[in-house]
Formats: sequence, structure tokens, C-alpha cells
Amino acid sequence: MPENVANRVIRIITKTQKFADGRVTESSTFKELGIDSLDGLNILFAIEEEFGLNVPDDAAMEFKSVPEVVAGVERLLADKQV
Repeated sequence: MPENVANRVIRIITKTQKFADGRVTESSTFKELGIDSLDGLNILFAIEEEFGLNVPDDAAMEFKSVPEVVAGVERLLADKQV
């Protein structure tokens, strides 16, 4: 069974930030995780690679939490399908 978008995003954030498993949840914010703008860029690049997407700069600026990243990726994947 393929991993859902939320689990993949959590895995990417956990790996890029070298967090312990379980620290990142589906409701985590970047602020509470201590993720700054440079960390956010690294996460963004990993997400683009993982999902085969090109995330527009304006969309990337909106990503401040796991739910926002998941929603953005799901939107971009849906647009890619059309």
C-alpha cells in the first residue's frame, strides 16, 4: 500500500531535519519544530524531489506547518493529474 502524502511529508521533514521519529506530527507547525527559512528551503527541495513537483515560490512562502505543506502538495499533485 503506498504511503499517503501526509506520511511522506512527515518522513521528509523528519529526515531533512534529523528529528527523532515521532517528533513531527500531522499538526506540527514549523515554529514549534524550530524550522527556519533555510530549513524550509531544504525541506522544499526534498519535497519537490520526492513528489516530482515544482513548487511555485508564492506557494512555498505559505508553508508554515505540516498541514499547509500536505494541502499544498495535494493541490499540486491534483493539478499535475489534469
